[in-house]
Parts: sequence; structure tokens; C-alpha cells
Amino acid sequence: MTSTSPPSSLDPEIAARLKRSADGLLPAIAQQYDTGEVLMLGWMDDEALHRTLTTGRCTYWSRSRQEYWVKGDTSGHVQHVKSVALDCDADTVLVKVDQVGAACHTGARTCFDSDVLPLGQ
Repeated sequence: MTSTSPPSSLDPEIAARLKRSADGLLPAIAQQYDTGEVLMLGWMDDEALHRTLTTGRCTYWSRSRQEYWVKGDTSGHVQHVKSVALDCDADTVLVKVDQVGAACHTGARTCFDSDVLPLGQ
């Protein structure tokens, strides 16, 4: 858990499985549920994951602002959660969502379409 976040209501059995970074966070990949398009990467602590699982909306921890944010509360670009899965090491979360509008803070649909690196260099 992050240093400023309150105790979490995350199911203790789920919490016990998680392998968090030193600052208590897990990377959370948001993926469009029906097309497989990778939309963005955010960060979750136990409480953000709990809120995501229980509200059906993606909640992330802002490392820069040191606060929770629900995707779409400001922009209207909501992520409706369809499923949540841990990877095999339990150190990354994959959240399949139905994305409304842009996922990226730049206004792009995805954060991964404008800076494609060349292969074979």
C-alpha cells in the first residue's frame, strides 16, 4: 500500500497473493475487452484494485498527485470493467474494459500508437 493510502478492503486472500513494488504498487494494463487493443498502463495499490473490483470502474493510484483517480471522472472517457486477471507472477494486473472515448491523457484512443520504435536497428 502507498504511504498515504488508507487501509484497504481488498479481500485478504487476493492481497496475500500480490507481489507489489517497493512503493506498494502493481502495474495495471487496460485492454479493450472485445478487440484486444492495449489502451494504457496505470498503477494500482490494494485499495485501487478493491475499488476497481467492486465498482466496475477502473480506479488508479496517481504517483504524481499521490491520490486515487477514477478513469473518466474528469474527461468522461470511462473504463467499464469486464474482467480483472493477475499474471502468472501476481505482479501485474490485466483489466479488460469497455473504453468510452480516449484512454490516453493526450486524447488518443491508446497510449501506444504514436511512438512506435523501429525493429532491426
